[in-house]
Amino acid sequence: MPPPSPRPTVDPLTTGAVGLAVVAVSSSAPLIAYAAAPALAIAFWRNLLAVAVLSPFALARRRAEFRRLIVGAGRREGLFCVLSGVALAGHFATWVPSAQLTSVATSTALVATQPVWQGLIARAQGRPLPRVVWIGIAVAVGGAAVATGVDVGVSGRAVLGDVLALTGAVFAAVYTAFGERARTSISTTTYTTICYGICALILLALCLVGGVRLTGFDGRTWLAILALVAGAQLLGHSMFNYALRKIPATTVSVLILLEAPGAALLGWAWLGQVPRPYALLGMALLLAGVAVVVLGGGRAARRVAPTALPTDPTPLND
Repeated sequence: MPPPSPRPTVDPLTTGAVGLAVVAVSSSAPLIAYAAAPALAIAFWRNLLAVAVLSPFALARRRAEFRRLIVGAGRREGLFCVLSGVALAGHFATWVPSAQLTSVATSTALVATQPVWQGLIARAQGRPLPRVVWIGIAVAVGGAAVATGVDVGVSGRAVLGDVLALTGAVFAAVYTAFGERARTSISTTTYTTICYGICALILLALCLVGGVRLTGFDGRTWLAILALVAGAQLLGHSMFNYALRKIPATTVSVLILLEAPGAALLGWAWLGQVPRPYALLGMALLLAGVAVVVLGGGRAARRVAPTALPTDPTPLND
């Protein structure tokens, strides 16, 4: 996969979108814990209902863009959207079962290695990361491991769960990388509509094959699913996808780790789940690692800016 073209300068709107996305995705874990439904079914419904919200607007305002992606010059970018949806479904299909095979702490810590895989993808694309960014990634991932109290299991069942969690992290990195590539020339609405639609179709097939219950939930669960659609999906994933236009995928992957302290605070306030002392230390390390990646990566980008190619001046509305 070729590297994406150089990005425009990050503006206050993009910074605000990232902040909103972090707050929104932080609600995901508490809402999933609150909902009385299989996690894979929740993943299916949150993607399908997001498409139901986005598609009328996308088809009304972006019809020409859809046509270009299907039969026009943008078929390559259209393929990136499809592959991103496949990778997102792969993330849900591997990470969700991993929490049932190994401990939730281990599953969460291993899937938090996404920035490492993101950095390796960037390197494979010919964009090696500065040393300071790798240091920040290491600190952030280590902080996530400490915060979740990772305890790697030794049974065959636990090892399978560990492998699935790592695979989920790889899929998440691939999803973000394809999204970064697609977002160089495709609006957020069109990209997310295609990506979530493909993901929902694959998850539906997996739920049907696996006998996962998709209906018959109580009203409280449906309200939680709707909250996930409005928050974690539309304001979380979609805003991170919007930010990929101007922020590197590796940085976005590290910023996604801020979901951990955000979810812990919401769990404390809403569900009464008081964080353990070592979790607070881990969250502090995670925040320090994120700061190193964002600030160190920004300085590195400014140093190489004079040699960068000019960007496409054509703006995207969303």
